[in-house]
Amino acid sequence: MTSSGSTDRILTTHVGSLIRPPELVEILKLREYGKPYDEDAYAKVLAKAVADVVRRQAEVGVDIVSDGEFGKSVSWSRYVRERLGGFELREDTANIPAVVPEGTDKRRFPEFYAEYETKQGFVGTLGNWVCVGPVEYVGQAALQRDIDNLKAAVAGVDVVDAFLPVVAPASVVPWRRDEYYDSEEEFVFAVADALNVEYRTIVDAGLIVQVDDAYLPMMYDTLGSPEDLGEYRAWAELRIEALVRALDGIPQDRCRYHVCWGSWNAPHTGDVALQDIIDLILRVPAGAYLIEQANPRHEHEWRVWEHVELPAGRKVIPGLVSHATNVVEHPELVAERIVRLAEIVGRENVLAGTDCGFAQGPFVQRVHPSIQWAKLQALADGARLATERLFG
Repeated sequence: MTSSGSTDRILTTHVGSLIRPPELVEILKLREYGKPYDEDAYAKVLAKAVADVVRRQAEVGVDIVSDGEFGKSVSWSRYVRERLGGFELREDTANIPAVVPEGTDKRRFPEFYAEYETKQGFVGTLGNWVCVGPVEYVGQAALQRDIDNLKAAVAGVDVVDAFLPVVAPASVVPWRRDEYYDSEEEFVFAVADALNVEYRTIVDAGLIVQVDDAYLPMMYDTLGSPEDLGEYRAWAELRIEALVRALDGIPQDRCRYHVCWGSWNAPHTGDVALQDIIDLILRVPAGAYLIEQANPRHEHEWRVWEHVELPAGRKVIPGLVSHATNVVEHPELVAERIVRLAEIVGRENVLAGTDCGFAQGPFVQRVHPSIQWAKLQALADGARLATERLFG
């Protein structure tokens, strides 16, 4: 199996997070609230849920599948709080970021966000996650459970490959709250070294590791401005350097790097332009880059590849269906989006993907479950149409 694309067709995949079944969500709520639950029952429900979601992905035509991120706790990034030692969660209300970070959007649309953030269905508390000791990886048991569940599920279906999404250093703790390390660089590199354990374990198990890094673009709207990218670029460059360090020992063709502008379905008027960060993205030694292209704020940016050279041996996995609307994209539109990009970077360098996850962790879903599967079916159907046009 390989993650490096195909020489005779357009392969399909997605970003990773899929909508959890109700029986799994109920147990996860108990865990998040610190209430009693049956650990054996949880393990059985989780294993069955992963098997079911992998089978469903295969049925609709997804070639490179995930476990839906079902083994993660509260979100795509904060799951790692249970897997890193050296941090302390403080249940206070000072300096706690909102569901959506402060920025241009929230200044322009305060009434919208006042309503929007009350309806996100978040469970638990963000709190302040403070570094109080040496950062180390302690999540081996949970990670091995996720690996075992995904490998067992894949063994029963016909797919090309499988991946587990993980968090990037920049997205672990985007705002430094550190009482232990002497410098920001020392702190960020310590996080990177700990995450390297997770990355290596996944790849050593024969799976693809996908590094999710939504905060890399998102922090622009908090730190940057159209007039001065200096503070943001300094923040981002340090964390890209940390990610390169975290990927030490990871074969390029077994790694994917996903960036997006946040999965919330909102205006996104403060998003950084892809052309302003593409050089940072391409510094990451990944075999494939997953970048939003169905998002109406960023679809036009496929043209960035007209003047940016894709490094040899790398692939692009554009988002072709959106998590942010219940409108199901037509397969013809999916095919058009694939073909126009393939004509620039080469048909062998394009895989079909999604903009972001259909669920923001277990407790927030971006579309109805039935729409999620319709979109993945449209993705597969569009990839087949594109294959006919590109490969004959």
